Amino acid sequence: MLHSRTLLAATVAAFTLFSAPVRAETPADTLIQAWAIDDIISLDPAEIFEFTASEIAGNSYEGLIGYDPADVTKIYGKIAESWEVAADGMSISFKIKPGRSFASGNPITAEDVVFSLTRAVKLDKSPAFILTQFGLNPENVDQMVVQEGADTVVFKMDKPYAPTLVLYCLTATVGFVVDKKLVMEHEANGDFGYEWLKTNYAGSGPFAIREWRANEAVVMERNANYSGDAPAMARVIYRHIPEGATQRLLLEQGDIDIARSLTAEELDAVRANPDLKIQEGPKGSIYYLGLNQKNEYLSKPAVRQAMKYLVDYQAIADTIMKGKVSVHQAFLPNGFLGALNDNPFALDVARAKELLAEAGVPDGFSVTMDTRNTPEITGIAQAIQQTMAEAGITMELIPGDGQQTLTKYRARNHDIYIGRWGPDYQDPHTNADTFARNPDNSDDATSKPLAWRNAWDIPEMTKMADAAMLEGDAAKRAEMYLEIQREHQETSPFVIMFQEIEVSAMRNNVNGFIVGPSFNDNNFAHVTK
Repeated sequence: MLHSRTLLAATVAAFTLFSAPVRAETPADTLIQAWAIDDIISLDPAEIFEFTASEIAGNSYEGLIGYDPADVTKIYGKIAESWEVAADGMSISFKIKPGRSFASGNPITAEDVVFSLTRAVKLDKSPAFILTQFGLNPENVDQMVVQEGADTVVFKMDKPYAPTLVLYCLTATVGFVVDKKLVMEHEANGDFGYEWLKTNYAGSGPFAIREWRANEAVVMERNANYSGDAPAMARVIYRHIPEGATQRLLLEQGDIDIARSLTAEELDAVRANPDLKIQEGPKGSIYYLGLNQKNEYLSKPAVRQAMKYLVDYQAIADTIMKGKVSVHQAFLPNGFLGALNDNPFALDVARAKELLAEAGVPDGFSVTMDTRNTPEITGIAQAIQQTMAEAGITMELIPGDGQQTLTKYRARNHDIYIGRWGPDYQDPHTNADTFARNPDNSDDATSKPLAWRNAWDIPEMTKMADAAMLEGDAAKRAEMYLEIQREHQETSPFVIMFQEIEVSAMRNNVNGFIVGPSFNDNNFAHVTK
């Protein structure tokens, strides 16, 4: 670690005056956020695949390119100065900007870019498929991502994919560039520095990660070697405070600057407080239930369909998640090319009972559901538990923190998982690739999308998604995704429920926080107080 755990403890302790008799005030150069950060598993961009870590990486690392969160069609260079698509569409060449440095002071070079992309493919962690879908694998990646001359990186592909798809994929966290020299100083047993980088930092973004203590805090500090405009904040601290009531209290007292997990009721109280304000923005995140097809009951098509009629979508959206979601029942979020906005399901116990009888289980059955123990997820789960019971489905909730529930889900050891999925990049293939593709359903498959996690074997739908990925005509491509989503609604083991509206509460003096369409787009580099 770059700073000691003693420093972290002292830093965090300075802002834990829960019972202070007078209102505290955070330092003018420090942004303190309260959030549930128990989903962090790793800080290595080659492995990051969770909401909190994605946001942290988006503020501490850089990729070759980026886009304007307010208009994702506006793509611009970050580490890349320019790029050119080959005439045959089989490669893209990136010219690296000169004179830029990592936080360590080491120069950012084409060699670092090649290392970062090939490293991600060879480590083959959860997000590696974002790169390997273009024909890259650990055996050929050294020939597919190569350096030409002093300042050019060539990214080769097995097919002429739509260039925007490739570019958007490179904006994902798995495409972030790491400091090769620093990382390899910590290599052990040929791991490309993986064990070290899981809890350390080797980036070039506006902030450097100084410390992470699981389920407690993350401390970030201004990167003195950042090539862009220096952030106004000298440091940013995330405090793990999952309880919305505690967050609200700390916000009202001035002990934190931003509260990220307030319930609908708490947000109403914030709106009535003249010292506080609300900031919100549409998010591509989707709330859903994943039904494991290894379960004898959930594998029945009529049971899957019945469960889609046993959620009171609108009631949950109007109460537990008021102002924080909209009902949405297709895997592409509204705003994406080809998004389906039909919501054919509503609570209908009679229809669900008909389908359960058709499936041969007229009296219902018992299952478990793994539930992250945050107030809102717990509230949604309990509401669903009650409506499922009306048709005879007994659902036992198994609570756990974000890391526990995700680890179990990724191993296909669940019955039902209540999840929240955010797009990795701004192209419709990002969600089609995980909800509607499963090229290998075996337990030891290389690619493990959400369809795989739920053991849903779909060779024909996988072909449909692959074809949509290659279609160059945008209008035709949109129609292909609409067709896939309609079939998906009728047949899939996913009960897709809501699209997120991210809502944060903050002190009135906090300005410049950007809410982006993906969590790695959430940006505090321009925050002032």
